Amino acid sequence: MYAVIELGGKQYRVSKGEYLTVDRLHHEPGATFTPIVLFAADGDSAIMDPKDLAKVKVTARIDEHLLGKKIRVFTYKPKHHSKKMHGHRSRLTKITIQDIAVTARRASRAAKKDTPEEAVTDGA
Repeated sequence: MYAVIELGGKQYRVSKGEYLTVDRLHHEPGATFTPIVLFAADGDSAIMDPKDLAKVKVTARIDEHLLGKKIRVFTYKPKHHSKKMHGHRSRLTKITIQDIAVTARRASRAAKKDTPEEAVTDGA
């Protein structure tokens, strides 16, 4: 089973036990949280309806906060004696997908009405 979740405005395809590096989240390491589920699938069956997606629960645990690779940007304009060096390091969070679960669906009232009841007959 896999799901598509949304974290920080980005979408990720995840499955149980997978590690993921995402933009920094505001939770402490060791905390668990449930991200927004956009899509879920298990084999040939897919869950896309918003009412059914409310029954899908993805549980993720924050492992650690870390810094990304340093990026250096060099700007140079020839013949103008202009040059600038910029640097950037993304703040990231490493998470583990612990579980993807679908809560059990209750039998609908229409399904209960369709079941045949015992026929009541007179002794005629």
